[in-house]
Amino acid sequence: MDQLALLFVLLLGAVVSVAVGERLGLPAPVLMTVLGIVLALLEFVPNVDVPPELILPLLLPPLLYAAVRRTSWRQFAANIRPILLLAVALVFVTTLCVAVVAHAIVPGLPLAAAVALGALVAPPDPVAATAVAGKLGLPRRLVSILEGEGLFNDVTAIVLYHVAIAAAVSGTFSPWRAGLDLVLSAVVAVAVGLALGWGTNKLMGLLGDPTLQVALTLLVPFASYVLAEELHGSGVLGVLTTALFLVEYATDADDVTVRLAGHTFWDIVDTLVTGVAFGLVGLELHNAVETAAGHWGELLTWAAAVVGVVVLVRLAWLLPATWLTQRLHTARDVDEEIPVSWRETVVMWWSGMRGVASVALALAIPLETDTGGDFPARGEIIFIAFGVVLATLLVQGLTLPWLVGRLGVRGDIGREKEFERQLAVRAAKAAKRRLREIEEVEDLPEELSEQMLRRSFDIGVRISPEMAEDERREAYRQRARRLKRVRRIEGEMLSAARHEVLAARSETGADPEVVDRVLRHLDVRSLR
Repeated sequence: MDQLALLFVLLLGAVVSVAVGERLGLPAPVLMTVLGIVLALLEFVPNVDVPPELILPLLLPPLLYAAVRRTSWRQFAANIRPILLLAVALVFVTTLCVAVVAHAIVPGLPLAAAVALGALVAPPDPVAATAVAGKLGLPRRLVSILEGEGLFNDVTAIVLYHVAIAAAVSGTFSPWRAGLDLVLSAVVAVAVGLALGWGTNKLMGLLGDPTLQVALTLLVPFASYVLAEELHGSGVLGVLTTALFLVEYATDADDVTVRLAGHTFWDIVDTLVTGVAFGLVGLELHNAVETAAGHWGELLTWAAAVVGVVVLVRLAWLLPATWLTQRLHTARDVDEEIPVSWRETVVMWWSGMRGVASVALALAIPLETDTGGDFPARGEIIFIAFGVVLATLLVQGLTLPWLVGRLGVRGDIGREKEFERQLAVRAAKAAKRRLREIEEVEDLPEELSEQMLRRSFDIGVRISPEMAEDERREAYRQRARRLKRVRRIEGEMLSAARHEVLAARSETGADPEVVDRVLRHLDVRSLR
């Protein structure tokens, strides 16, 4: 098997693992990690030959962009307090605690290298957390916090990592210089992200074609990451800033085709890239095995100690941080999402899985220092990092569904339904207002006006039948049954039409482009 065949196996696994995971009730990223481990143990499967410095630029931009599409700037701003406590403060604390323990137990590990180890295992993986927690029916507030933490903790961790690596390679360290680098990195990234977001928004308006607009959204995350890194900024923060800008300002309510195509396209990208990323995590087992040859006992002990620190520090931080956030939470913070019970706090604690970023940063550690010597304890750092990722992904990832069920943590379905009903009412009222505006400038027949008025009401009722009164709700249900029957019959008629047109494609003299154009018209009609 060569590298290309291995890539196709991972892509196929990414697709299949989603369906298998849904049937077994297991997270797809965890299944892909297991697949990667199995492949790594097979002799005919080659070692992964991807330069470590390319793993983050290739995998993180699309994953982060896909994740940001599910959130908004308003949601992030409302949750700024808990996100900063987790994505910034907790990353610093975890890095410090891991560095102290690793420096104490690993012989020959300098403090700078220990800080690098702490930084690369500190951030929970944004993809793992949302992919696992998002499928369990958790309260939206928990998923929002986990998404916000996952999106922004890499920024803090990667900057800390680069500072620590520079200190370990050069042998010098300046706290003031490190603090300045952190600030400049954030400023440059935000500036790049906003500039690219603004430019992309303008360019999408010029392109016009939905296919080209969706294709542009695929290129933009990579451009933002690379440009921010070239200017010595944070590539992760650059991607996040660009994505948040586009989600906020590049959405046209009437761009139905772009929205539907973009949603489908990014669902596919998210599924494939996530699967490949976690498959690569499992495939890196061979690096850990090579490093551990001859002294498994020591390395497993060190890895277990760091896993314990990572897990326990998160719990020790979350308990007082949640209490503090609840105390600071006031009636004005109605949009802020916070855990409301110890059960939810426990679920947040157990959702702190490490993943792609930790493995990629470990593999990106330089081989040599500026003096020409080997980077201190590089093999040990890689083994410990892999141990942390594997332990948190497999143990926490596989047991999180059981823990959620055991604690009875579930989303507030009633609240979601009520919000859905409110949106349905607003949609119906907006449609009715627009109808009145049209009636002021156009002379509509009374029959048509009444028909349009009923349809404005139906817009809301189709979204949320609960907004109608009992009698009208029953009338709507009858109309819905009748409409369903009409649509079923129309669907069968359209299906017959599509089959006939498609059959014409193989006829002599048929123009495939014309056939495809007619098929697209029928397909669009089928979506209405």
